[in-house]
Amino acid sequence: MSDDHGAPGDLHEPILGWYADHARDLPWRHDDCSAWGVLVSEVMLQQTPVARVLPVWLEWMERWPTPRDLARAPAGDAVRAWGRLGYPRRALRLHQCAVAIVEQHGGEVPATEAELLTLPGVGTYTAAAVACFAHGERTVVVDTNVRRVEARAVTGAALPAAALTRAETALAATLVPADPEVARVWNVAVMELGALVCTARSPRCPDCPVAHLCAWRLAGSPAYDGPARKGQAWEGTDRQVRGAMLAVLRAADGPVGLADLATACPDDEVRRMRCLDGLVTDGLVEPLGRGRFTLPR
Repeated sequence: MSDDHGAPGDLHEPILGWYADHARDLPWRHDDCSAWGVLVSEVMLQQTPVARVLPVWLEWMERWPTPRDLARAPAGDAVRAWGRLGYPRRALRLHQCAVAIVEQHGGEVPATEAELLTLPGVGTYTAAAVACFAHGERTVVVDTNVRRVEARAVTGAALPAAALTRAETALAATLVPADPEVARVWNVAVMELGALVCTARSPRCPDCPVAHLCAWRLAGSPAYDGPARKGQAWEGTDRQVRGAMLAVLRAADGPVGLADLATACPDDEVRRMRCLDGLVTDGLVEPLGRGRFTLPR
């Protein structure tokens, strides 16, 4: 952002004020939400809308309110409870996280980014988010929504780069307030602004608290001129077949046979077997012999 548009720190007050008035009331944001609840929410929310996550998160937390509760359960129960959230390997990763938390951290979710990064399947974003939102550590939390808000407001780009760059991370770091508690609110406020107002396809600029400072808007809202972005297909893909196979297994009271799984892709045996092999390799399906399969035990 140029000097004509104001300093980056000028974004703090309007965005924090907007969040105070418009934040969604989500249970993982409540002060009494456990660090485990925050971790579960962050894993579930990856590439998945809040509306789909909320009912599953509530059921999950009622059933497994602590890592120890989930660690005691079979991994297949986690996959079954994941339902149709998509990317079911995340359910396995959470189960593995629960086991690691119990075995290595006495059942308590680690408090620092460095410790969180040692957990199975926990990457840079999730570690920063949990350290910040659950433990109050001042971290740099950068997701797709944060990247989009800061790209537009500060650099004047319509959309951020296809993949996170060092420059974006450095920019986000300069914008995080020094006070840890304010930083905690800032991180979630920018995400919320990107999710509700500064959306990818139809940004609601008249409702934006920093429209008067936004470099992209002040430049006339130039169109995105970078490489074409491809959405993730679903219909007719291996992902769809894998999801259909898992749906058969989740609905079953016990092991199922190849004939039952064939309903997931009746007209393409090669694809069907490739997807089944992939599910077994990923640990989402356990072969029992004699052509029978089950969720992991």
